Amino acid sequence: MDIRYSANQKDFKRYTTEETRNEFLIENLYIANEVVAVYSHVDRMVTLGCMPTTETVSIDKGIDIWKNFGTSYFLERREIGIFNIGGAGKIVADGEEFKMGYKDCLYITKGTKEVTFTSEDSSNPAKFYMVSAPAHKSCKTTFIPIEKAAKKPLGAMETSNKRVINQFIHPDVLETCQLSMGMTVLDPGSVWNTMPSHTHERRMEVYMYFEIPENNVVFHMMGEGNETRHIVMQNEQAVISPSWSIHSGAGTSNYTFIWAMGGENQAFDDMDTIPTTELR
Repeated sequence: MDIRYSANQKDFKRYTTEETRNEFLIENLYIANEVVAVYSHVDRMVTLGCMPTTETVSIDKGIDIWKNFGTSYFLERREIGIFNIGGAGKIVADGEEFKMGYKDCLYITKGTKEVTFTSEDSSNPAKFYMVSAPAHKSCKTTFIPIEKAAKKPLGAMETSNKRVINQFIHPDVLETCQLSMGMTVLDPGSVWNTMPSHTHERRMEVYMYFEIPENNVVFHMMGEGNETRHIVMQNEQAVISPSWSIHSGAGTSNYTFIWAMGGENQAFDDMDTIPTTELR
């Protein structure tokens, strides 16, 4: 497991491009029949990727659970949200089977002992993208297909940010301990995912960008509003966004991203907006 330690905004100002990417960027999430895991000490979030091809893969494959978490199984004191961004697949959680189509989501509650992943077709494997947060209570394991997500249209073509926010793991859809996740889909011709920029001291965020066309990229903006930096993101890469950092992005094409948050509250309007003209 790759472990990332917390970075503060004062030191961040002196980071090189390489240091910034090493600290916050998550690459190579999908390796055949493996679980890739990155543990961030920012809110103790864990970002994972799994691409089963010829095997049924357990969520704890290759992870030393006791060493990294001090528990006997991965979700003993954690909850997790899982999206499928690949071919058709299946998740089994403590014996309960969930068929996962493209962009479907599954929330699995704290206390679930066994979780496994399978693809229907090894030549077109499922790609399970996951974010896990600590949890102090159990809720209900829930499957949310893309059709059942709460859809919130935002933006306009005139401002290059016409998009639909799909809320999956969200207080308006289901109860969780602290994890929130959703998917934002930009319309063709739109490239900005969030503007004006904002921060929220009460919770961090992880972004995973996908559906980026070949030979295109997304510029993920981060840092304090008065001294911004960027990371150039390619398809199916994720980025850790600390609570002190803005998190806007603009692509060379439209794209889709999955956002995940964990922290002290789930109030989505609890944010500190920064006027665009004040960004530096």
